[in-house]
Amino acid sequence: MGKFVIKTGTNGQYYFNLKADNGLKILASEGYTSKAACQNGVASVKSNARADSNYDRRNSTNGKYYFNLKASNGQIIGTSEMYETSSGRDNGIESVKSNAPGASVVEE
Repeated sequence: MGKFVIKTGTNGQYYFNLKADNGLKILASEGYTSKAACQNGVASVKSNARADSNYDRRNSTNGKYYFNLKASNGQIIGTSEMYETSSGRDNGIESVKSNAPGASVVEE
């Protein structure tokens, strides 16, 4: 099972990364002004991760692929890494779907 890692950035904001069992980052958050807000972001990922309709599949200007996970209100709650292929991106989505709902939360 994956895990959410919460960290404080050099700017004082809080961020989370969802990491797969192999330690690779599969989803990253935007900055939050408080730890509580960051924890709410983690909870939102857990509750929204299973629904395929919450994933916005994107192509970057440099020809790579990525996705955004959105909450039911349309707000982006996490962004993936860049992938070389669309199938790599789709595998990343499947990894979030399977890892996020039961992932533990740790602080570093």
